[in-house]
Amino acid sequence: MDELDALRHMRTALAQEEHPDRIALRTDWRGGAARPRRSLKIPVVSLAATAALVVGVVAVVPLRSDRGVTPGPGRSGAVIRQGDVLLVAAARAQEAPVGEYWHTKSVSGRIYAVGTSAADHYKVDSRQGSESWTDRSGKGRSAHIELADVPLTAQDERKWQAAGSPELVRIPAPEGAARSVYLDMEPPSVKDPGWRPAADRYYGLAPDQIAKLPTEPEALENALLNLRGRWQAYSSKTGKEPIRALRGQQRVRALSDVAATLLSTAPAPPTVRAAVFRMLATQPGVRAEGRATDPLGRTGTVISLPLETTVPLGLYTAPKQLGTYRRQLVISPDTGRLLAILDLVATPPRGSRKLPTGDDGESRSLKARNMPDRFHRPGELASYQVFEVTEWTDTEPPR
Repeated sequence: MDELDALRHMRTALAQEEHPDRIALRTDWRGGAARPRRSLKIPVVSLAATAALVVGVVAVVPLRSDRGVTPGPGRSGAVIRQGDVLLVAAARAQEAPVGEYWHTKSVSGRIYAVGTSAADHYKVDSRQGSESWTDRSGKGRSAHIELADVPLTAQDERKWQAAGSPELVRIPAPEGAARSVYLDMEPPSVKDPGWRPAADRYYGLAPDQIAKLPTEPEALENALLNLRGRWQAYSSKTGKEPIRALRGQQRVRALSDVAATLLSTAPAPPTVRAAVFRMLATQPGVRAEGRATDPLGRTGTVISLPLETTVPLGLYTAPKQLGTYRRQLVISPDTGRLLAILDLVATPPRGSRKLPTGDDGESRSLKARNMPDRFHRPGELASYQVFEVTEWTDTEPPR
C-alpha cells in the first residue's frame, strides 16, 4: 500500500464514528459546486406524463464531465474530495431506519438514435421500470412496469412530431440479426403491473448473506473480492473467476458494480450500506465532480469512476458494444442514497465485430452504423438507471 492509499484508509477509519454534520462542516462540501456543466434536459411532455404509471416523468439530465476536470472549491476554498462526500453519505446511510421490507422502484433507460445521419437524427429514451418488495427472510414480490419510449429533448420531440409523431419508430437492429427493430412511443394500455413472487440474488448473494456482510470497509472489500463471476469487460473466457483475480481498473470496475447494487436494489441493512460508501472512498481513482441534478430532478454529488468501458459486466452484454463509456454515480450525501447510475459515451462506436451464429443459422455481426449511440458525441448519455425509491419500510407490499 502506498502513502496515498494509507492516508485514504486512515481518513476512512477516523471518520467512521464522526457525526455527519461535523464531517460536512469540516469538509465544507456543501459550500460550492464545480462549474456548471453543459447538459440536456427532457421537457415534461404529455406523452411521458401519461406513460409513467408509477415512477413519474423521467427527465434525463446527462452530466458531462471531461477528463482533467477537478472538483470545485467550497466556501473555505478547500477542494471537495470524494472521500469526504462518501463519508458524509456513509454517516447518513447508517442513520437510516430499518423496517420489515426492502422497497425499491427504479427506471432503466437506453438512448437510441432514430434516423440515418448525424444531421437529421433524433434521440429516443427507451425505458423500462421495475418495483420490488423483499422481507427479512428474502421472500419478495416484484413487478415489471411498461413505459412508453419518449423523445429525449425538446428538439428531439420537435423532430419526432415533424416525422408525423409515429407510434412506432424504426431503428437498426444492433446485433445485425434483423434489418430493423421498433421502439414503441405509445403509452401502455395495461395499468396493472402484475405482481409476482420473487427471490432474487445479487451477484450470487442471497438477502440473508447480504445482511451478514462485514460492516468495516476493509473487511467488506475482502469479502466482496471472493465473489465469482464473469467480470472481464472484453473476454473470450467462459468460466467464472473471483474479483480478487483482477488487477487495477478491472478490480475497481467489478467492485464498483457490486457496490452500486448494494447501494440500490439489494436489501442491505444501513450498517452494510454505510460500509459500502466507505469502501468506495478508498478505491483508487474514484473522485467527486461537484453537484448536479439526477434524472428525476434531485440534487446530488457526482462520483466518477476511473473507467472507460463501463457497459454492464459479463460476456453477454459487453462484447455487443463498439464504443467506450464512462460511469458516474449520483449520490445524495444528505440522505446517504444512490440516486442514479449514468453511462456516458467516451468514444463513439467504430468498426465492426463478428458475433456467433444465431439460432436460425444466419451469420451476425456488430456494425457501428447499427449501434444505438452511433451519432452520440463524447459526454452524451448512452444509458442510465435511476432509483426513485430505495428504503426499508413497514408498509405492506401490494397483493
